Amino acid sequence: MKNKIIKTNLIFWTCYFLYEWLANAAYDNLYKMHLLAAALYTPILFSATQFTIYVLIKKYFFRSRKIEFWIGLVLSMLVFGILRRAVNYYVIYQLYSPEWMAMQPFLFAPKIIFEIVGTYLIVALYAMFYFTRAWDEQQRLAQSLQKDKVEAQLELLKSQVQPHFIFNTLNNIYSLSKQNSAQTPDLIYRLSALLSYMLYDSKQTTIPLAKEIDYISNYIELEKIRYGDRLDISMNVLTDTNNINIAPFLMLPLVENSFKHGANNAIDQCWIRIDVLANDGWLIIKVENSKPQNGVQSNGRNGIGIENVKKRLEYIYPKRYEFKTINEEQNFLVTLKIKDIVHENKMPAGGR
Repeated sequence: MKNKIIKTNLIFWTCYFLYEWLANAAYDNLYKMHLLAAALYTPILFSATQFTIYVLIKKYFFRSRKIEFWIGLVLSMLVFGILRRAVNYYVIYQLYSPEWMAMQPFLFAPKIIFEIVGTYLIVALYAMFYFTRAWDEQQRLAQSLQKDKVEAQLELLKSQVQPHFIFNTLNNIYSLSKQNSAQTPDLIYRLSALLSYMLYDSKQTTIPLAKEIDYISNYIELEKIRYGDRLDISMNVLTDTNNINIAPFLMLPLVENSFKHGANNAIDQCWIRIDVLANDGWLIIKVENSKPQNGVQSNGRNGIGIENVKKRLEYIYPKRYEFKTINEEQNFLVTLKIKDIVHENKMPAGGR
């Protein structure tokens, strides 16, 4: 930031010096006189701009000390205007036009006003460049902070999913181990693969859809142990997943929800159907489950998983997704559609 300020000052005051010297000298060919004038004017105007911006505006105007600001501004205009008048009167006039000194006194009001206007036009021009650049920096900082905020919120939402999932799967394995089931080693292996997914792949902004589907397949195998033959579950991948990337942990909460509010509450036959397809630039994920007929009924409210999915979608794919739920008497359907996801290799952070 400091280097940028120094660079801005060097460019601005170099341009002013050259203008004051060469542009004025072009009219009368007095290059030596205007070189001297430019060399004497530049430090005065530089001091006027620094005092106006860093003292009057920042310390008084921006802190709502308006009376002090206006008093300071008027006094500084008089001081710098008279100082520039002194340079003209006692240096430039004396060296190049001594007859002008006899024509008017030093404290000649019209000339002092002229010097004040000339000085503060440059101050205003510099202030415009300064605050335009400062506004640019503020916008960049705001965007950076917004991106950091969005990423922190995404990590929080993902962290709310992971402990819930681990709790469920560990309970499943614990139940089987109590029964000395021969399936326990295989389930531990699957859990190990899932933990690896959560620790490493989930840190990516996007992952191949195939990995997400493998993750869901392992999760389903772990859950199926609890239900036996009374659960009919199918996952149909109706598209080539090789060229599709997706943000991790979007599908899991939908599948978890189908178990929690469907199979978990059923005491007889139950079913879950998962469809994944791509059509006309949209990735479409459907998760549908039966509702218990004789078991405990859901209260109709979406679980934390679905609410997290909605929040994450808004952060990750703003204006690029559709999310719908259909709650009917015998079944519950969730449909997630994400647009322009084929061949995508990065995820927009918050958005636009």
